[in-house]
Amino acid sequence: MLNVGKIEEGFVLDHIKAGKSLSVYHHLQLDKQDCTVAIIKNAKSNKMGKKDILKVECDINMLDLDVLAFIDHNITVNVIKDGEIVSKKDLVLPKEIKNIIKCKNPRCITSIEQELPHIFVLADEEKEIYRCKYCEEKCQENL
Repeated sequence: MLNVGKIEEGFVLDHIKAGKSLSVYHHLQLDKQDCTVAIIKNAKSNKMGKKDILKVECDINMLDLDVLAFIDHNITVNVIKDGEIVSKKDLVLPKEIKNIIKCKNPRCITSIEQELPHIFVLADEEKEIYRCKYCEEKCQENL
């Protein structure tokens, strides 16, 4: 039995699709933060079969819920304070994401104007399709 100690302040990301925890780790830029992170891969799950879990001990205000929701809005976010779960946050697909993904269209203005932010807008919530704000190119990336 694997035992990972409890954290005092931070968050636990549960129900991450198996194998996606490192993508979540990098997109939340946890590698650039001075915090303790436990990555549990391929844990058994009654709901999913297998899942990944991230336990992050840090300031709870540093979590970017939009990035997390874009990666997978089914992830469960447990907020921890004083070693106890104080709240659970529901993730909703963000209406707009900025500088998380880059437009692949070579004719897009973002290819020419390097300082422009890469902005994608939620075009179809049901199919989870994002399009570039400038050229309407469909997002091809799957984080």
